[in-house]
Amino acid sequence: MEIRPNRVKQKLQAGETAFVVGGIDDGDAIDSFGPNGWDGVWLEGEHGRVDAEEVSQLSRACDLWGLTSITRINRNDQNLIYRTLDRGSMGIVVPHVNTKAEAENVVAGGKFAPIGQRGMFTSRQGYGVDNYLEVANDQTSLIVLVEDIVAVQNLDEILTVDHIDVFFVAPSDLATSMGHIGNIQHPDVQSTIDGALKKIVDSGRTAGTLMTNETAEHYTSIGVRFAFTTVGAWISKGAKEFRERVAGTA
Repeated sequence: MEIRPNRVKQKLQAGETAFVVGGIDDGDAIDSFGPNGWDGVWLEGEHGRVDAEEVSQLSRACDLWGLTSITRINRNDQNLIYRTLDRGSMGIVVPHVNTKAEAENVVAGGKFAPIGQRGMFTSRQGYGVDNYLEVANDQTSLIVLVEDIVAVQNLDEILTVDHIDVFFVAPSDLATSMGHIGNIQHPDVQSTIDGALKKIVDSGRTAGTLMTNETAEHYTSIGVRFAFTTVGAWISKGAKEFRERVAGTA
């Protein structure tokens, strides 16, 4: 048996856009979304309910559809990183990576030797894969969140760290760190986001950020190829439109 391919990683390595959805931290919801042909599911373990037990079940649901399971954890801890991978997640999102050393810590926890120092234990993804410890690094995604202004200031050094698949500029915390709580649309915040994304792209690395239907074209034009969105905006928009049409006010 061969290791399952990481669809998100493969598309990014081929220079294509990878489509990743969040807000469906439930096996039935993943099954419902599966036929839409996306590449990955973002499982929320920092702000959401996803824990070690649920990673196994949710990543198993993703596997059924060939979707890459990507889990955001709540701290930059090597043991937490590789435990989440051991439970079956195919990718890790690490918050508040503000320095080169912190980015290197992500790699150390997320990759087996000789690249890193991930604990030498198979994953749920490794069952039946005789050479899992040799091939897992090639199918494991590491994503770091650039979500503090200090990370933007240190971005040149952070971008020199190898084996990071995506440098993801996260708008809400970045706005807060700039003194604009809840105001992502502030011109200074938007300029900082765009500047960071352009720097990532210009360095030859892969950029990601939160997109909506309204902002997708803008970020795509900058060169963002890790296209992440959540179902919440779609649900709200659809619910509002339905009410308006029923009421005859659309």
